[in-house]
Amino acid sequence: MNPAALLSFRDISIVRGGKKVMEVDVLDILRGESMVVIGPNGAGKSTLLLAAAGLLPPKSGSLTKDGKEVYAGNMLAYRRQTALVLQDPLLMDMTVYENVSSGLRFRGVEKKVIDQKVNTWLEKLNIAHLKKRRARSLSGGEAQRASLARALVLDPDLLLLDEPFSALDSPSRVRLLEDFRILIHENAITTLLVTHDLNEALQLGDRVAVLLDGKLRQAGTPPEVFNAPVDADVAAFVGVDTVIPATVTSLKDGIVSLKAGDYTLESIGDARAGSPVLLCLRPEDITLWKDGEVPLSSARNRMHGVVQRCSILGALVRVTIDCGFPVVALITRSSWIEMGIKEGQTVSASFKATAGHVLAR
Repeated sequence: MNPAALLSFRDISIVRGGKKVMEVDVLDILRGESMVVIGPNGAGKSTLLLAAAGLLPPKSGSLTKDGKEVYAGNMLAYRRQTALVLQDPLLMDMTVYENVSSGLRFRGVEKKVIDQKVNTWLEKLNIAHLKKRRARSLSGGEAQRASLARALVLDPDLLLLDEPFSALDSPSRVRLLEDFRILIHENAITTLLVTHDLNEALQLGDRVAVLLDGKLRQAGTPPEVFNAPVDADVAAFVGVDTVIPATVTSLKDGIVSLKAGDYTLESIGDARAGSPVLLCLRPEDITLWKDGEVPLSSARNRMHGVVQRCSILGALVRVTIDCGFPVVALITRSSWIEMGIKEGQTVSASFKATAGHVLAR
């Protein structure tokens, strides 16, 4: 058991409707950290959150808080120490102040303390000016801020969030995400958030856990998960768009030499000579050049191919190239225009050995 863990999952199995829907071998949420659980729709994220909230008993395994079994103890006391925020704010038809103070009033807290706590959290979430407004008059972003304040005013040991930002319009979402990131870190709030949005995970997570097909596949810091996925399925989900089948030719000083099609490539890694592997590359780590214009640089890996597709993603452009295998690069729109890249054009691509991640296959 990790002594720094507030909440620990061990060999948890959740069954719903007679079907096993989630399995977690080991997952610790450390005190004061923000853990973000990511995965596609139907992966089991909300199931994990409901189990952590004390609302969905596991079929087997143990869930402990501070080393004590959650489902074998006083559930009312546990739930009073846990706050849950959902995608829909579900505010009552009353003022913002009344909504935020409702939990404290139900617990019999004296009015002076309620005023102090509510006003503090309204200020922290930048909605103090809305305290007399009725909930039905709030925008989506304002309502979610009020919902967060209602949860945090209770000083929970554990804050649980189920995709709380996904229904917001883009400007509201951007502002609330940044305010929330600062808030949870400044106040050391232990947070378990589930989302399918990778940018939220990168922005909010001290650590990230990946759920696929109901199973916990990897947990670690954002760089560990996003740059060094444990398998091809995790790599595909976290945006590793280029996965190149290759064979190891040699290993020296932590640098793996690989044969991939007509190319000899290098990557950091650890694999035996002759073993088949997959070379994983994130699109932002691949640099494009007009064919024949690749300068000498630390990016010793060079390939060339024909542009198959260009997809504009706001300020960025996703370029797919056929190098004998698909290679995907993400470049700025201004660079794309400046180089005049178009479908059918031959271009060169380069990447540093440190950008690669090698998986066994």
